[in-house]
Amino acid sequence: MIDAFNRGADIHTVTAAQVYGRDPEEVTKSMRREAKVVNFGIMYGLSTHGLVAATGMSYDQAKEFIEKYFLARPKLKAYMDHIKKQATEDGYVETLFGRRRPTPDIKSSNFMVREGALRAAVNMPFQGSAADIMKKAMIDIHHKLVDWPETKMLLQIHDSIMVECPKSDAADIAKLLKETMENTITLPVKLTVDTEIGENWGEL
Repeated sequence: MIDAFNRGADIHTVTAAQVYGRDPEEVTKSMRREAKVVNFGIMYGLSTHGLVAATGMSYDQAKEFIEKYFLARPKLKAYMDHIKKQATEDGYVETLFGRRRPTPDIKSSNFMVREGALRAAVNMPFQGSAADIMKKAMIDIHHKLVDWPETKMLLQIHDSIMVECPKSDAADIAKLLKETMENTITLPVKLTVDTEIGENWGEL
């Protein structure tokens, strides 16, 4: 997955090709859509029933897809199993930056509560680390904008940051944002940032 991201490949097409045993050029829109559902859903604890509901696959097809997905991504499966084990044994999970979330419900006697806690535990390092990276990027940008007093950071929307600046500075500020956000943390997978310039939010 890291290699695919760093090559700029379409991760959903790559996933579909791996699961279906096809060349990327042979992947259909339907195959890619199914792979996309799993790629995004796996961090939320996507179940076979969830894949059936999202794609219209039969139960057996969905079950086989998820099994093949993890056969193609054994390190991801091992990582998720490690997170579940840590949550159970240590009572917490943490982000790349070390921010922790307690997981007391993982030992609940109620099956539904316990399963929900497991899904939350697996999700937190992914979502939590993304949130941490974004907050660090905002701090880095704040420090750099000291040299641009007319430029203001207005909003953070998920993985996007909205900045207001004089029109004449827009290109330079866009370059500053891209360079800062892409280098706010060093990871095995490179971060890529797209920028848009407009007169208002609706144009972005």
